[in-house]
Amino acid sequence: MEFIVLLGTPLLGALTLGVLGGRRWAPEANVGFSLVTFFATCALTARVVAHGNLSVGHEQFFVDSFNVFLVTLTAFVGLTTSLFSRPYMRIEAEHGRVTAGQLRLYHSMYQMFIATMLIALTTNNMGLMWVAMEAATLSTVLLVTLYRTPASLEAGWKYFILCGVGISQALFGTILMYFAAEKVLGSEGISALLWTHLNSVKSQLEPSVLGLAFVFLLVGYGTKVGLAPLHNWLPDAHAEGPTPISAVLSGLLLNVAMYAVVRCKVLVEGSLQSSLPGRMLMGFGLLSVVLAAFFLWRQRDVKRLFAYSSIEHMGIIAFAFGMGGPVANFAALLHMTVHSLTKSSIFFAVGHATQKAGSQLMDNIRGLITLSPTVGWGLMMGTLAILGTPPFGVFASEFLILTTAMKQQPWATPILLLALGVAFAAIFGRVQSMVFGDTTAKRLPHPPALVPVFAHLGLVLMLGFFIPPYLADWYRAAARLIGGQ
Repeated sequence: MEFIVLLGTPLLGALTLGVLGGRRWAPEANVGFSLVTFFATCALTARVVAHGNLSVGHEQFFVDSFNVFLVTLTAFVGLTTSLFSRPYMRIEAEHGRVTAGQLRLYHSMYQMFIATMLIALTTNNMGLMWVAMEAATLSTVLLVTLYRTPASLEAGWKYFILCGVGISQALFGTILMYFAAEKVLGSEGISALLWTHLNSVKSQLEPSVLGLAFVFLLVGYGTKVGLAPLHNWLPDAHAEGPTPISAVLSGLLLNVAMYAVVRCKVLVEGSLQSSLPGRMLMGFGLLSVVLAAFFLWRQRDVKRLFAYSSIEHMGIIAFAFGMGGPVANFAALLHMTVHSLTKSSIFFAVGHATQKAGSQLMDNIRGLITLSPTVGWGLMMGTLAILGTPPFGVFASEFLILTTAMKQQPWATPILLLALGVAFAAIFGRVQSMVFGDTTAKRLPHPPALVPVFAHLGLVLMLGFFIPPYLADWYRAAARLIGGQ
């Protein structure tokens, strides 16, 4: 029952808001559908905690220790982003940036986007996972191009073409995986693509075919992750789309794509009995961290700045999963969680700041602490959190990753430290001027409500001090699963 509500609610929301999404009460309906989805996720999580792994629909869908916390995180951030977008999109409509038809498209595709991500996370079928990822691409292309400006259309086309090419590589990798599995599970037909079946016989699968499949899968899904040098779509898509979409792109979609990569890595490493997939992930991850850190210095648009920060952090996560082992996998899962919460909160604060300033250029945004203390403090606290300053949870996850790298990959530690230092200086220097710089503008009489910002930052702060036992148990169990145990 929980599965039906979990997947059916956003799909129903997409259909309903596709017809009525331009009405005055549509933002509240969007929040309502997101709230029902979140409650269904909580019920599903409670059931998994009580009874263990869950499989439904003739094993076409399942929830295990790896995806259960990602499903919960996706529904939670989807809910808080819908709360943020309610006043944000109304202001956009008042300023004439969107019409009633565009609002209908926005609300409908927002629910469709949430639905496709939840399907990708909960499906047991590697083919259906690919379909869901492609559907997520198509729905977000429509959201990125919502404003219909030349810049947003260019960003949408770049996103569509690059991710379309990437996802086609993932399709070829999925076909190769089926080819390898069919020789072992041929009598099961399409069930040969079920991840649980593949995982149970991974040592019997043809290693050369699976090795080749992983190259295509990593390139394909890695494009969606934003790993360098496949990252070119990400800064433009974040900068030109509505800010709520920037929040869910950074906070959710990148996680889902990384989830797909790691699911494939588990199968291929078990077949190859080799660390080659891990070394490939470490290479792409390290390249992403270094390139993003130095590109940060060239940015003048605040949303592009934090888009490159997302590339940097997904590189850190990829590097950690590439190292493998219980501690590195645990740290990567924790980093996925805190990055999702922190980066979405930053985009919430940035959305209010850019809306009030009427510009996304950092040179035009000054003195936020004077104009709107809640926005200013929200942006500064989010920035300190994403830069890994203690006691926020990002510090804890990065500390675990760096100390593990010192033991397992000592050659990479100085590179990571240098890149993190460069990124810290680039981001902090620019945000400090935005928040504390001099301004002649008048203080805003009614600062916007920023409950989602401080709710996210509160959770990230808590995870820096204390990880609840049930969450730590999920991370440990998922880390063991990713390690092939």
